[in-house]
Amino acid sequence: MTIAGMTDITGASILVVGATGGLGREISRLLAERGAALTLVARDEGRLGALGIPGTLVAGDVTRPGIPAHCVSSAVAAHGKLDGVIFAAGAVAFGSVTDLSDEVIERLWQVNTRAWMSLLREATPALTASAQAGGSPFAMTLSGVVAEAPTAGIAAYSAVKSALHAYGVAAGRELRRASIRLVDARPGHTETELSQHPLAGAAPAFAPGLAPAAVAARLVEAIAADEKDLPSSSF
Repeated sequence: MTIAGMTDITGASILVVGATGGLGREISRLLAERGAALTLVARDEGRLGALGIPGTLVAGDVTRPGIPAHCVSSAVAAHGKLDGVIFAAGAVAFGSVTDLSDEVIERLWQVNTRAWMSLLREATPALTASAQAGGSPFAMTLSGVVAEAPTAGIAAYSAVKSALHAYGVAAGRELRRASIRLVDARPGHTETELSQHPLAGAAPAFAPGLAPAAVAARLVEAIAADEKDLPSSSF
């Protein structure tokens, strides 16, 4: 429901993909505290259960055929509607342009970008129905600061995240006709476990990053305030 230019999170059916990650976990906790009806998605069923966050739990890899549709249908079946989707899944790889194999590059694309394209396609009918019922549906991605400043040593990661951002800009122009708001967030380096489990290479010595709880709070604030674009300067 929308109130004076704001999105009411209480009672909103929100699908969070990547719910066990450093940011996904914090976002899910904050949304639960504000009364959202959650559907939480991650590959590891045990880690999902260990979150202790109320909601419908869906274990699955959203890069696989049929899983994005299953996530959406699970949210609608559990809560009768879908008002928002947050894509917090991701994978990173470190190394020069001569280091990364085709297999690693393909996995970066599948996890960070293509999965979102599939998920948004499957979620659009339900989000459209939310708007028609008077809701204020949204879909949020976390392309990150590398979409603004592609970085040496993570060129492939920078490329797929830049593609994620570009897709959101163009898709947002299409979907606003259906009153669906696309939100792209580009926080700087955040202290999550993502860089500790790369697909290839090893993380360099980063400067201290942003606190996941603070980044998540800013993201939830943006959802509630009907924001559409969160550049790195927003964090």
